[in-house]
Amino acid sequence: MAISLAGFAIILILSFIGIPLAFATLAVGFVGFWIVRGDLFGALILSGQEIFDFSTLFGLSVVPLFILMGTLIQRANISDELFEAGYAWVGRYKGGLAMATVLSCAGFSAVSGSSLATAATMSRVAMPPMRKYKYRDSLAAGTLAAGGTLGILIPPSVPMIIYGIVTETNIGAMFIAGILPGILLTSAFLAAIYLRVSITPELGPRGERVGWAEKRRTLYKTWPIIVLFGIVLGGIYLSVFTPTEAGAVGCVGAFVFALSRGRMWSIYEIVEVSADAVIVTARIFIIGGAALIFGQFLNFAGLSGALVEFATSFNLGPFGLPLLICFICIIMGMIFESIGILLLVVPVFLPALEAVAPASGMNPDLYMIWFGIIVIIVVELGLITPPIGINVFTVKSVIPDVDLTAIFAGVVPFVIADLVVLALVFLIPGIAIFLPSIAPAFN
Repeated sequence: MAISLAGFAIILILSFIGIPLAFATLAVGFVGFWIVRGDLFGALILSGQEIFDFSTLFGLSVVPLFILMGTLIQRANISDELFEAGYAWVGRYKGGLAMATVLSCAGFSAVSGSSLATAATMSRVAMPPMRKYKYRDSLAAGTLAAGGTLGILIPPSVPMIIYGIVTETNIGAMFIAGILPGILLTSAFLAAIYLRVSITPELGPRGERVGWAEKRRTLYKTWPIIVLFGIVLGGIYLSVFTPTEAGAVGCVGAFVFALSRGRMWSIYEIVEVSADAVIVTARIFIIGGAALIFGQFLNFAGLSGALVEFATSFNLGPFGLPLLICFICIIMGMIFESIGILLLVVPVFLPALEAVAPASGMNPDLYMIWFGIIVIIVVELGLITPPIGINVFTVKSVIPDVDLTAIFAGVVPFVIADLVVLALVFLIPGIAIFLPSIAPAFN
């Protein structure tokens, strides 16, 4: 147990001195396993095998497809048009540009699947106009960091894919389940901005009023997002194609839209976009492999068994156990990236969750979908909470002149909104499981 806690502490220290989290996790997991087992050769074999097994999972083939789709959409500058449409409709209100940022983040999330890509892209698009209208950095940067978290709840979502593979839950059902909670969380973020500027109006001054003709024009320009979202999610919902096939269809659609905007006509652009998608995919696979190696170290060190024993000793039941897991995920979210959390925590508690599922009153499959949405929302919190809020540092890297403490201060209202939505989904499971329960593809 002590060596496990020491491993977490070392990862935190390595991250703070600038070593990428994936490499810090990989190094600590490898060395920890070597120490626990006393076998360097065994540690080498295990580490290589974990990375190979993870990277060759067929279910993960959908990941690069959705990442490529988001990269193509980004190259087509549709993110700029999303923000333009959001500004046209809500920009004239107090905090309107921040609200437009949340709406554009939600739209971009619908074709991206990555919180980091959403935060980085919208930071470049939305920060200049918010500074033009003298928005405080805390509200502006905090909105960007929090809005980026919508990328892992609004489908398609890479963490949902990882969760579906780990728990053998239908990935398409997870995507459908994320729609209503995603809308609810977007609305909660808008409410958080409204309340914040109502208390302190100087945080987010009004923008310029836009006429109805311009509003309709900007709304019309967002049709590619609506079409792609409808094709990808609609096809999965109606069982027209699998999530992997949906990713391929989405890539083709995004490529056609990029061509229609005058992009992707040169070999250089095609190679550049493909390279960007490969780099992001490689990062995800490195994080996943490193998390699995660290997880094996925790298993051999006895931490995983101790956590399960602790949980089962209290007979927490189908709703108490998820509460405990949420608490653990919030703590781990202060250190690990979302995929790492899912790969470390979910497999440990999966047998216990499957055992208590029948007592929940829900279909066991729907129970696992409900829990999946719960844990995704909790993981979102980790992306914007100290000491290592990945989205906060992403916004900081794009806008280096913003003070880090200002960003963390700015995300506080959104953390509260996240907790409110988490409570609602926890108390009203139908928010997460209603759409999957009536979907033709899953009945």
